[in-house]
Amino acid sequence: MMEQMKRKYPVGIQTFERLIKEGFVYVDKTDLVWQLVHYATFVFMSRPRRFGKSLLTSTLDSYFKGDRELFEGLKIMSVEREWTHYPVIHLDLSVAKGQDSAKDLRETLMWMMKPLAEVYGREDDETTPGKLLTGLIHRAQEMSGRQVAVIIDEYDAPLLDVLHDQATLDAMRKVM
Repeated sequence: MMEQMKRKYPVGIQTFERLIKEGFVYVDKTDLVWQLVHYATFVFMSRPRRFGKSLLTSTLDSYFKGDRELFEGLKIMSVEREWTHYPVIHLDLSVAKGQDSAKDLRETLMWMMKPLAEVYGREDDETTPGKLLTGLIHRAQEMSGRQVAVIIDEYDAPLLDVLHDQATLDAMRKVM
């Protein structure tokens, strides 16, 4: 009885790997993750704050990377037969929150993709975040021979601080 009372609740934990490895309480909906991955091509998820979107994106990241051991004992193990490693481009745009100009946002997005460019390369004409992301996706697919999973978390974070300034908002939207 005392063991049950010593549960570790994942307050503020948004990383699937950490949640599993450190034994936090986890409500297993991985069978739904499997359905999402196998029956949808493009997914946009909009939910209120603190509804688990970041944890879900982290779970998808682990799934697409083929991290089978993290899913041992979870529902997905009864339906997933192949644990294939796909290239993953996972961008958390909360890192770009607080940028107050299109130039700063552009620089931050390019910086965020720099580690991916070190893995997949970068062409000289990829001078904007959109061009770089497109190039990364193409090269990752060419190098791996597999489709690329693109996961974008907190997509609106860079824009929230400039909602009051229409000109800046419009300029930042063009960057994104």
